[in-house]
Amino acid sequence: MTRAPIGILGGMGPEATILLQRKLVEAVPASDDRDHIPLLIDMNPQVPSRIVHLIDGTGEDPGPVLAAMARRLQAAGAVALAMPCNTAHYYAAAITDAATIPLLNMVELAVDRAAQMIGPGGCVGMLASPALRRVGLFDTAFQARGMSVVWPADEGKMLAAIRRIKAGDSYNEARQTLNTVSAELIGAGAVMQLIACSEFSIIADSVAADVIAVDTIDLLVDAIIAFSQANRTHP
Repeated sequence: MTRAPIGILGGMGPEATILLQRKLVEAVPASDDRDHIPLLIDMNPQVPSRIVHLIDGTGEDPGPVLAAMARRLQAAGAVALAMPCNTAHYYAAAITDAATIPLLNMVELAVDRAAQMIGPGGCVGMLASPALRRVGLFDTAFQARGMSVVWPADEGKMLAAIRRIKAGDSYNEARQTLNTVSAELIGAGAVMQLIACSEFSIIADSVAADVIAVDTIDLLVDAIIAFSQANRTHP
């Protein structure tokens, strides 16, 4: 049995893409190289800034660049697409319109997992980019399933932490921010919290104690493995 390649729309940021690859390698039971999942990775840090486009309202639309990446990956032989950047999922329609292969959508995966864990009436705390709060991507999806969402009060603090991680600075300040904000969300009623920024996935162990934390990168890893297993073919 052989595995068909999964196409990764990467580079947003590069370290988050490497994190996804490392988690995949660790998650697949393997006794030989051939047991691992083939990946076609378009590591493109030149994708226009999602933060600038969504928060500042300026800058180039990332959608056409992401669409071009999707077409390249499909032409190269990918049978499905994955993108380890939560905010870029705002442009998911541009990707799915450009390709005929499925996109393993982290927003949908997160909502499904929360519905399983806490169900209607539950409250989810968002550890994510303020850009996602502005566009309501997760809010709309959770509300459609009868769940509520609570966000950190200080958007500037969250944005500064994301930028520090992207810049490769010491993670100490960003870790403190994530821990403090996570504790605040507990106080707001969000015992289940969603790590929905791949920069925060890098420091996911910094959430407050006693939090049920779900990392969207982990959900994407699970989805890639499940898709790959279901689509294995005879050579």
